[in-house]
Amino acid sequence: MASNVNPTVRRRRLGQELRRLRELKGMTAEEVAERLLVSQSKISRLENGRRSISQRDVRDLCGVYEVEDHRIVDSLMQMAKDSRQQGWWHAFGDIPYSVYIGLETDAASLRVYEPQVVPGLLQTRGYAEALIAGALPESGLPDVEKRVSVRLRRQERVHDADPPLRLWAVIDEAALRRRVGGRQLMREQLEHLVEMSHQPHVTVQVLPFEMGAHPGINGQYAILEFPDTSDSSVVYIEGVTSDLYLEKANDVQKYSVMYEHLRAQALNADQTRQFISKIAKEYAQDAPEEFAD
Repeated sequence: MASNVNPTVRRRRLGQELRRLRELKGMTAEEVAERLLVSQSKISRLENGRRSISQRDVRDLCGVYEVEDHRIVDSLMQMAKDSRQQGWWHAFGDIPYSVYIGLETDAASLRVYEPQVVPGLLQTRGYAEALIAGALPESGLPDVEKRVSVRLRRQERVHDADPPLRLWAVIDEAALRRRVGGRQLMREQLEHLVEMSHQPHVTVQVLPFEMGAHPGINGQYAILEFPDTSDSSVVYIEGVTSDLYLEKANDVQKYSVMYEHLRAQALNADQTRQFISKIAKEYAQDAPEEFAD
């Protein structure tokens, strides 16, 4: 296993291998949990990579699956050891969406639909600060700054990485109209969005209000795809207290088809730049007195 693979992806690959061994043995997760005197949810979390896997977990599971090849057991044990290493984001402390960051860090492409805000990877610092402070009114300044720092670090995948992350963003017009911070901040954010859309690996499309009902009406989601074909694609849906990760092929396919419909209904890249620039100019105009910053 390559040493530069991040721990989230290591856990995910190890979990997939453990699931494969269980299925070869013809056992259900419930049966394995009963044998090991643990909860069925623990087995599920180990297999989907959402939980750290200890070498003892691997040893016990290999015993249940009667894996006799010591080379396989040793390889899985090493994978478990490597998976407990920390990614760059752990230096910032407890990050609620650390699993997602780990997946995003290794992804080759990201397709995101945002109905309310500018996607995190395309935000300016000022916009990110105002957005996070507004979304988390009970958080102190240190926590806001920590989250902003993590967001800016994530953006390095778009700006500097080689090869860079292939990013496709479909954004609802509401995200452009919702004033986060002041008018000047929004103008700068929209101008930044236009600038980023000129990058060859970044595509931005706006879904205008006039399109009416559309397949993304139920909310935000992202589809992550990975360079290693053994890593299945993931649909990520952000929640308030917990996030949802969908990896079953049928689920990913449904969201992928839905995304293609969104892309087809949205303005194309050139039309989008013109549309965003028009709104940016509106922010640049003098505000009515009652709305003045």
